[in-house]
Amino acid sequence: QVQLVESGGGLVQAGGSLRLSCAASGTILSINAMGWYRQAAGEQRELVATITSGGSTNYADSVLGRFTISRDNAKNTVYLQMNTLKPEDTAVYYCNADLLRFNPIRREKYWGQGTQVTVSS
Repeated sequence: QVQLVESGGGLVQAGGSLRLSCAASGTILSINAMGWYRQAAGEQRELVATITSGGSTNYADSVLGRFTISRDNAKNTVYLQMNTLKPEDTAVYYCNADLLRFNPIRREKYWGQGTQVTVSS
């Protein structure tokens, strides 16, 4: 059994900051890439940022320079520091992990339950 648990969402004014966290736990052997995606009301889910086990990062153009993704491999946790937030950043943010699990041994992708981020103007 593998779980991804997110925290850190909330309501913030435009220009403010939030930090999201996502901790993976359970029958995990190793985690490859981790990432954050978001889905605004009536829209499709979109990539926000990803980070490999080696620390290589990738960002959506819309968040480049404002958001920073990082991870703590010892804690199986990924973070998203969001600065200079805009109303268009309002969405449910989902954590994703591409990992190797055991019992049984296989590679799978998991999603967190999502955390709401609301940016008021």
